[in-house]
Amino acid sequence: MKSGTATVARSVALWVALAVMACCSSEPEAAFTGFAPPEAYKEGDLFPYYGSENPWDLRFFTEHIETLPQRRGQRQMLDLVRGKAQEAADYASKLLLAQPDDLESLFNLSAAKAQLGQLEQAADAMRRALRGGMPIERFVAGPRGILRPLVESDAFAEELARRRVSLIHGPMVGAVTADSARFWVRTAGESDVRVTVGDKHSGLAQSRAANDYTAVAEVTGLQPATEYRYVVSVDGVIASEPANPSFRTYPETGTQARFSVGFGGGAGYVPDHERMWDTIRGRSPLAFLFLGDNVYVDLPEMPNALHRYTYYRRQSRPEFRRLTASTAVYAIWDDHDSATDDVWLGPLPDSPPWKLPLFRQFQENWNNPPHGSGARPGGWFSFVIADVEFFLLDCRLYRTNPYVEPKTMLGPEQKRWLLESLERSESTFKVLASSVPWSFEAKGDAVDTWNGFRRERTEIFDFLAAKRIEGVILVSADRHRSDAWRIPRHNGYALYEFESSRLTNDAVHELMPGALFGYNEKQSFGLLTFDTARSEPTVTFEIVSIDDEIHGALTLKRSDLAHAAAN
Repeated sequence: MKSGTATVARSVALWVALAVMACCSSEPEAAFTGFAPPEAYKEGDLFPYYGSENPWDLRFFTEHIETLPQRRGQRQMLDLVRGKAQEAADYASKLLLAQPDDLESLFNLSAAKAQLGQLEQAADAMRRALRGGMPIERFVAGPRGILRPLVESDAFAEELARRRVSLIHGPMVGAVTADSARFWVRTAGESDVRVTVGDKHSGLAQSRAANDYTAVAEVTGLQPATEYRYVVSVDGVIASEPANPSFRTYPETGTQARFSVGFGGGAGYVPDHERMWDTIRGRSPLAFLFLGDNVYVDLPEMPNALHRYTYYRRQSRPEFRRLTASTAVYAIWDDHDSATDDVWLGPLPDSPPWKLPLFRQFQENWNNPPHGSGARPGGWFSFVIADVEFFLLDCRLYRTNPYVEPKTMLGPEQKRWLLESLERSESTFKVLASSVPWSFEAKGDAVDTWNGFRRERTEIFDFLAAKRIEGVILVSADRHRSDAWRIPRHNGYALYEFESSRLTNDAVHELMPGALFGYNEKQSFGLLTFDTARSEPTVTFEIVSIDDEIHGALTLKRSDLAHAAAN
């Protein structure tokens, strides 16, 4: 990574060059006002093929760190990753003087002392964290390279002997259909995993170090619209946590049904807000869509211990495990979990070199259906519940420089898949899920949303009109609030967008004029309730706060999302 000062200087020089070009060209390029490291410039190119609208630096681990508790632990872990164990220990100790029960600082102090070879002090910090309520699974999960000296110690063996630990993270239910489901887990070591649902059994799935000890087991032959209890076995022993998990299969595809699906983004790790996962579970959605910024890493490098640590904090939370063990979850990523703030990763499938490794790490931490295309890997996919189809988009992996034409957010393969899939769909409602807002007004003049890719958005919307595709609903995330928008079209019915992206974040974004309504006072999520069994099918959007309060609702009829009759 390069310093912000150097990249600012380069950006100024580029802006001057562009100004000169504008004097001599009738069709000048827009001025590039973003940031990128030198490696993002190919020989002879004036613009970087990947970059960001914001400084390409480590500001998330330095600026305002004292007011961002979710970042304090990451700063300590980043020091450990970079061989600065003493600095990590000193910073953890400083924080503990002010807040002796700060579990993340105890965890990192333990890791730092282990790296320094001070195993007695490492074990003492570990015991304090365990007494404070941190699950021992956090220490087993690691990051394993950082925690190895502690985990291999006699003191850790004594603590582990008092507890039965085999399943470190999960189970996470996903890729559910009317007759099948998949179950994701992370185990303590390389293990054989089997899931039993009623009298049906999965094949043997194997967790391996190469996949960060994760495995996915699939069970088929189930009945539609049925609640099932299930058990996970690791090396032949039934896992004890969570106790008696259950989930529901979907209604048969194409049938009429009433069900709810939750969605949201903006899930920075804030312990005081982790109760959100229980609030969501209390609403009994059939599925939940994680629409990006599901964790906040902001380190565009090869996956390392900081990336893993950031995922492990969330996956170890009992509230999160309760939700994902009972509700089918689906996830796409956005800037903060793909690289850094307002990033575009460029059109190439394997460059920059850390791009696909970060995407593969994202894949191994979720339980999505098959995704991408045969031609290129990618995080886009679709699934169906009854007669509602969901299309989840990858808005980062192949996004190009928003200042250079031709530009694309989706890339040609994903866009082709989306349009062809929409044309084939026979579902009553079709939900297009983007990690960034569709409405141009949702983020002012920023080009990070669809506002920066207007031509491509118009192409998609015009396709809906030309093919007379009806029942389309837009959902999105990114802005730290929840709101509803109406997008008029000259050649078709108005599209409605429902946005929510403050699941657990402390940070909040202002409400924007032009929205139908919005809410930003507390953490919240979006809840869509479909009722296609009515004579006039409906979908209702509600904003639900972390305290289970409704703050705004809108019901649409299927006829509201239909083209006018042809003459």
